[in-house]
Amino acid sequence: MDQDMVVLARVRLLSANRRVVRGAEGLWIYRLLTQVEPEVYGSKLAYVLVEESGSPLVQELPERRLALLDEAVEVAQALNSANPYREKVLQRALAARARTMP
Repeated sequence: MDQDMVVLARVRLLSANRRVVRGAEGLWIYRLLTQVEPEVYGSKLAYVLVEESGSPLVQELPERRLALLDEAVEVAQALNSANPYREKVLQRALAARARTMP
């Protein structure tokens, strides 16, 4: 893992001055930081993945939507059961995935 990229992601996160960074930037930040500290950033990654699956950019791309939701479920399931956000983000990801299934 490139430490410079981790530092850049942390700087971007801090400079955003928001509780959750959304959109493509949030995906980039949380995907990278979840590799380093999964219990700290995994729930935010799962949250942003579900949010992005409903964006107009992927509305007409069912495979892309499903890939985002599959990733969200995988990330949420990987969180420690003691993580206070695990159940909430997992249920949200599973529900969103169920809504996209034919």
